[in-house]
Amino acid sequence: MMFNQSAVRVRAGVKTDRGGNTVPDWSNPNRLTVTGLNIQPNSQSETADEQRDATITGYRVQSTEGTSPDIKATDRIEWNGQTFEVDGEVATWPDLFADTTHHIEFAMVRATG
Repeated sequence: MMFNQSAVRVRAGVKTDRGGNTVPDWSNPNRLTVTGLNIQPNSQSETADEQRDATITGYRVQSTEGTSPDIKATDRIEWNGQTFEVDGEVATWPDLFADTTHHIEFAMVRATG
């Protein structure tokens, strides 16, 4: 079974700052558990300099056939005890034989250091 993983989609609320601009509010985010996922390693990089050692770890996420979970490029993903950011837009793959979504795919990354 390839689609036996789950993650939590974390979406910021919105608030108005002192300048009257609408900005993300992560103080009380909306959480949604998403099941039926396949999460696989996608990328890893590490850089070191005098100030810090930085690592970036990425994963490719695919939903099971016939699903289109509510995930946006501005969301965060909690998985495996860590918090990731959605990297880029979420791709929607059309079904070949119907006017529906076959599945979605996206990349998520976590930077440390």
